[in-house]
Amino acid sequence: MTSTPPVTLDDVRDAAARIKGVAHRTPVLRSRTLDARVGAEVFLKCENHQRVGAFKFRGAYNAVSRLSPEQLAKGIASFSSGNHAQAVALAARELGSRAVIVMPEDTPASKRAAAEGYGAQIVTYDRYTGDREAIGAALAAERGLALIPPYEHPHIIAGQGTAALELMEEVGELDLLLVPVGGGGLIAGSSTAVKGLSGSVRVVGVEPEAGDDTKRSLAAGHRVTIPVPRTIADGQAAEIPGELTFSINRRLVDDIALVSDDDIRDAMRFAFERLKTVVEPSGATALAAALSGRVDGVPPRVGIILSGGNVDARRFAEICGA
Repeated sequence: MTSTPPVTLDDVRDAAARIKGVAHRTPVLRSRTLDARVGAEVFLKCENHQRVGAFKFRGAYNAVSRLSPEQLAKGIASFSSGNHAQAVALAARELGSRAVIVMPEDTPASKRAAAEGYGAQIVTYDRYTGDREAIGAALAAERGLALIPPYEHPHIIAGQGTAALELMEEVGELDLLLVPVGGGGLIAGSSTAVKGLSGSVRVVGVEPEAGDDTKRSLAAGHRVTIPVPRTIADGQAAEIPGELTFSINRRLVDDIALVSDDDIRDAMRFAFERLKTVVEPSGATALAAALSGRVDGVPPRVGIILSGGNVDARRFAEICGA
């Protein structure tokens, strides 16, 4: 007897209906130069143009909007390295609630400032010694807040999958979809969406070389913990895949490609100079895999999710400057 998957294509479609008119339907960017470099037709889903500058708003709004009026009145807690923090803060504000977010002390200043600008209270911790999940859970219990995690939640995963759903609705059949991987929520939702629409799509996740926890876990057949990654892709500095996300990704993800920090820098420069768009390091990893030839056997039609663009001018110059 086959068990029902935790997230289905219908869940993604339901999330799409819920966020319609609140989240942006982000543009799909094309480039002949990019096509020539990759050797395929490439379709870039620009989640760097999403509200809060990243795909995270999709899942956050889908999850927060389902809370009861009583839960919204008490408030919301979460933990995040940046983009989910902003997303939960904005979703809470949109729905008349308030958010308390646990963030690493070394979170880029622009991400913290944005979350605070949406009305969130920030509680910091040391990412190399602290346990953000434990801190967030304790905070939620102490204050009676609803806990909305960054990826370990079916409504979060379904909401993130709407990006890939929109992409295929707009451009039609794809042969390959490249997706950045941190905790695994975006790729879990994306693979649920695209494989629900077409079983022939190959889904490949992309991680920084220093943060290859999902690649190791898929190879081992169980979740593997690695040291806290040190990479410019701060949004992908995960130590272990999520339990729920991994249960989906081990069934639906075909492979994981790894990119170096230099590959990421090159992709950010390419996006800025040739595509005229700004992508943060974590948002550029899927593009980096395509540009650097890290994916074997590139087929004719390739979708790439640019997952976020939250990088300030100073940080961008530090990363991409000569």
